Amino acid sequence: MPKEYRTIQEVAGPLMLVRGVEDVAFDELGEIELADGETRRCRVLEIDGSNALVQLFESSTGINLSNSKVRFLGRSMELGVSGDMLGRVFDGLGRPIDDGPEILPEERRDINGLPMNPAARSYPEEFIQTGVSAIDGLNTLVRGQKLPIFSASGLPHAQLAAQIARQAKVRGKDEQFAVVFAAMGITFEESNFFVESFKETGAIDRTVLFVNLANDPAVERIATPRMALTAAEYLAFEKDMHVLVILTDITNYADALREVSAARKEVPGRRGYPGYMYTDLASLYERAGRQKGKSGSITMVPILTMPEDDKTHPIPDLTGYITEGQIILSRELYRKGITPPIDVLPSLSRLKDKGIGEGKTRADHANTMNQLFAAYARGKEAKELMTILGEAALSDIDLIYAKFADAFEKEYVSQGYQANRDIEETLAIGWKLLSILPRSELKRIDDKFLDQYYGKV
Repeated sequence: MPKEYRTIQEVAGPLMLVRGVEDVAFDELGEIELADGETRRCRVLEIDGSNALVQLFESSTGINLSNSKVRFLGRSMELGVSGDMLGRVFDGLGRPIDDGPEILPEERRDINGLPMNPAARSYPEEFIQTGVSAIDGLNTLVRGQKLPIFSASGLPHAQLAAQIARQAKVRGKDEQFAVVFAAMGITFEESNFFVESFKETGAIDRTVLFVNLANDPAVERIATPRMALTAAEYLAFEKDMHVLVILTDITNYADALREVSAARKEVPGRRGYPGYMYTDLASLYERAGRQKGKSGSITMVPILTMPEDDKTHPIPDLTGYITEGQIILSRELYRKGITPPIDVLPSLSRLKDKGIGEGKTRADHANTMNQLFAAYARGKEAKELMTILGEAALSDIDLIYAKFADAFEKEYVSQGYQANRDIEETLAIGWKLLSILPRSELKRIDDKFLDQYYGKV
C-alpha cells in the first residue's frame, strides 16, 4: 500500500514541492488526491534529501495545500503495448481517444527506453519507397535511418508527413510495415487532418497515432514521443515489423523542454533552451535503427519547423548533428506553387548510397541521381545570372540548363500530395528531363546506361 503524504509545501505553476518523503525515486509517478476526491497525475523531477519536487500532468488549479494528499506509485511512466494498438488513436499519455475500448496489454514497458547499443546495430542498407520523387530519387530513405524534415512556419510539412505515412513501404518483400505517428503541440484542426487523411486511404489500419494538442500540458508533450517510440520498439523487435516513426513537431517538444527547465530555474543554454537538449534529443533519435538478429526495424522521420527559417537555430542544428541528413523545405519553391516544396540541393541523405543500385532500386540510379543534382545546380546558377545580366548574356548551353531547372522543379519535384510514384516512374521522369540536355553534357552517367535510356523514355 503506497504511503500518503499531506506535506505539500508549495505549488508554483506546474511544479509542486512535497516534504518528508521516504524511498521516492527520480521519474517515479505519483497521484494527487484533492479534497473532493478528484485525482491528478504527477511525476518526480528532483529528489533533495527528504524533499521531492514533482511535476503535474494536469493543471494545479484547485490544489489546497492543507487538504490534498500525494501518494507515490513506485514505478515510472509505462505504456501497455499490444498488437491491437494498430489502427488506434491515443492521447500523449497513451490513453485511447478514438471511442474504442481500452487496450488489453500483452506487457507494460517503461517509456524511457534506452538508446540502441552501437555494437548491436546492423547497418541500414534497404530502400524504403515513400512515393515522393525528390526523396526516393535524390535523397533516398533507408531502413533504420533517421532522416529529419526541416520545415518553416506556414510550409505544408503536415501534408508531406501524411503523404509519407500513407505511401511508405519496403519493396519486394512480403513483410509487415507499420507507421507510428506522434504529433506534439498541434491544433485540433491539424490532428483532425491527420486522422481523417489516414482513414480515407485505409492507412489507419497499419498506423498507431499519438496526439498531443497545443492546449495539453507541456509535461505530456515531453512524454508523447517516448510513448510512440515504446510502441514502435514493441512492434519492431517483438512483432518483427518494419516501423516508420514520424514525429511532428520537434520544435514544440523542445519548447516544452524549455518551459519545464525554466520552471525548475535551471541555468539556460543557447536561446534559453536547456544545456542538456542535445542529450535529450539524442535519447529519442538513437532509439531508431536495426538490431542484429532481429528482422524488424525502426526508421525515423522527425519533422521540425525552423524558427525564423534559421538552419543555425539550436533545434535544427542539434538535430542535424544526431541524424543522418535532412530534407529541407523551401519557402521560395512554395511561393512558386511547387508541391511538396523540397529544396533538393541543400537536402542530404547520408545513407542513400547504401540503399540504391542493382537489386535495391535500379543499376542506373546512382548515375542519374548525380547527373540530376549537377544539372539542376548549374541550371539554378544560369537562372541567377539571367536575373542579373539578362537573357542575352547567357550562352546557348546555359539557356538549355535554365530550361532544364524549370522543367525539373515542375515535373520532378512537384507532384502534389496524392501522387504515389514508384521508383521506376521517378527514374523515368529523371531520364525524360536529362534528354533535354545534349548527350555530351551527361558526363556523370556510364555510356551503357546512356545507350539504354537516353532519349528513349
